[in-house]
Amino acid sequence: MISDGSCFSDFDKACMAEALRLAAKGIFTTSPNPNVGCVIATTKDTAHADTSSSPSNVNAQQMTIIGRGFHLKAGTAHAEVHALNQAGGAAKGATAYVTLEPCSHYGRTPPCADALIKAQVARVVVAMQDPYHEVAGRGLQKLRDAGIEVQVGLFGAQAAALNRGFIKRATQGLPYVRLKIAGSLDGRTALANGQSKWITGEKARHDGQFGRAISSAIMTGIGTVLADDPLLNVRLTAEDYAQGATLQRALANETLYAELAPWLAGDDADISHVGIDTIRQPVRVVVDNRCEVHGQLHLWSEPSPVWLASPQQCEQVALDDLAADGERLWITTGADSARVDLKELMSTLAERGINDLWVEAGANLAGALLQLGLVDEMIVYMAPKLMGPDAAALVDLPILSAMDQVPSFAFQSVETVGNDIKIVVRMP
Repeated sequence: MISDGSCFSDFDKACMAEALRLAAKGIFTTSPNPNVGCVIATTKDTAHADTSSSPSNVNAQQMTIIGRGFHLKAGTAHAEVHALNQAGGAAKGATAYVTLEPCSHYGRTPPCADALIKAQVARVVVAMQDPYHEVAGRGLQKLRDAGIEVQVGLFGAQAAALNRGFIKRATQGLPYVRLKIAGSLDGRTALANGQSKWITGEKARHDGQFGRAISSAIMTGIGTVLADDPLLNVRLTAEDYAQGATLQRALANETLYAELAPWLAGDDADISHVGIDTIRQPVRVVVDNRCEVHGQLHLWSEPSPVWLASPQQCEQVALDDLAADGERLWITTGADSARVDLKELMSTLAERGINDLWVEAGANLAGALLQLGLVDEMIVYMAPKLMGPDAAALVDLPILSAMDQVPSFAFQSVETVGNDIKIVVRMP
């Protein structure tokens, strides 16, 4: 049951806003687990609370947060456990604000619903129900059966935005796919002679590194690998994370952030928290239809895994001895095609725990993903340049004969990054 939004107080909204900010602290580390934040709060005058960061539109005397927590990494304590540990015995009779339904099953850690029941909280406010089949309402019911008041739906859209990949993998068995493209005003990515460095400026290229950092995997095609010999890694410093890790970036939607902003306290932008050595490097995925990857590529100089998606029929020409981080994903091909079935590849990646897939690829692979409807979001960095009709196009699509065949998106945000424009569009 979803609660009517009018039943939530200003106090509730401020606490859930803080829980969402905490949840966003995990965007660089939690995969394949979801990002979850938790706040334990009470209105009791006797509580030993941190009231220093209360929003101006909330009575500071009521803002008595006694515990905060967020999930950092799979296999470690969940957000509720951290918040309850901080609250201690004061959690009895308090309210827990959680961005995702508390789990009700034993995984790597015990059920969080049980921990809340044991702590004797009186009320639990949940932003959204967990779509994962082993939870899916069971945690909420367990809390209600224990006599705890449960309300669901406060800032649910924001909670979902922090877990787009987890939700899609749980509900559709597919990763959330972001296609990143850098081009000119006339939609070109390289000159006719192949030159493409650099169309966009340094700030735009640096901004794209955060897209890589929030992703479980980065994917490209063999053409890009052989032409550019990329590392396909995240190249951000600890200072970069401290300055660029923001809740607005994590939500990636201007409207969602604007709805939340009035209830955020203090430095609402900051979601950084860990040293650079804790941030994961995404898996690198290469679509290699002819098994052309060789051992002299820069891919092998980084320790993170490299998954080579190839059709079985090219096995005879494949590199015999892959580096320690390399692995072949043998993917079937489509009908009358020697290319891997991209839909099957997406399913395979989801089965392997990939929530969010970041794609930086040439026009052919980008166009194929769009044509198959596999792209959820496009991030376009547009430079104020014109490159002419002979330059390479952003994507390679077949000739379309009707407007209902045209891939269409909805604008999420438009911002200036250095001298370039960053446009985020999403499937409606």
